[in-house]
Amino acid sequence: MYEIKEGYIDISGLKLWYSIAGENKNGIPLLCLHGGPGAPHDYLKPLERLSDERPVIFYDQIGCGNSDKPHDVNYFTVERFIDELETVREALNLSKVHIMGQSWGSTLAASYYLDRKPDGVQSLTFSGPVMSMKMFEKDVRRLLKEMPDDLEKIIYDCEKSGNFSDPAYEKAMEVFYRQHVCRTRPWPDEFNRTMEKLGHDVYEYMQGPSEFTVTGTLRDLDLTDRLSELNLPVLYTCGEFDECTPETTRYYHRNTPGSKMALFKGASHEHHLEKQNQYMAVISEFLSRADRS
Repeated sequence: MYEIKEGYIDISGLKLWYSIAGENKNGIPLLCLHGGPGAPHDYLKPLERLSDERPVIFYDQIGCGNSDKPHDVNYFTVERFIDELETVREALNLSKVHIMGQSWGSTLAASYYLDRKPDGVQSLTFSGPVMSMKMFEKDVRRLLKEMPDDLEKIIYDCEKSGNFSDPAYEKAMEVFYRQHVCRTRPWPDEFNRTMEKLGHDVYEYMQGPSEFTVTGTLRDLDLTDRLSELNLPVLYTCGEFDECTPETTRYYHRNTPGSKMALFKGASHEHHLEKQNQYMAVISEFLSRADRS
């Protein structure tokens, strides 16, 4: 069993919610960055299991979940989210920390390390990583073509017309999600809570209207030519059917000297939910090794 501490941090007058599992543990803390952008922390909750070794910390980025949601979408920039991450570290006294980023969280973690060269980051874990939006969009478009023709046509037609509220579109998207985002039947409660609380404003502004149509401010983001600058322990994780495909994840891994990669058979983007025991074992071993580096 582990105790949970919750609280708020002031971010330029906005309230950012956080929680800490295992605050009294002596290991180097693990700070978890959720995806989306705008997909709150709930679906990452299984990582609390690692709090038998170290504090495990979550927070909802401004714009979603339990944190404040500003009306001005111009708030939502990579630079602002990097500032937010720095503020969280300072407020929680995380002078030494492991950082795990899932999906967009991996983009944020890598951008933070590459842009700020922060002290005290012991390791980086990138789960279902996105280091290039163009590579991500190419991958999901290819996966879309593997869907049944009628579902592919519904998605293309609705995206062309901009009718993203069409029930047929939502059903077609669910088929894609059940193949490449979360294959657990039924979806875990943690995943459902995240989907229900998704910050649509931040997702649409930074990503776009869907996984397939990247029209937001992240569309030109590409960190691939800087991955060689990640001079610390790095772990990439990926599901066999991940929308962030094994082929692209291997490309990131090959371009990050000394990095490790773990592939989870039968799983997809939420492999930390689908293969919990395997995932926790891999992460625990990686963090323990990185503790000593």
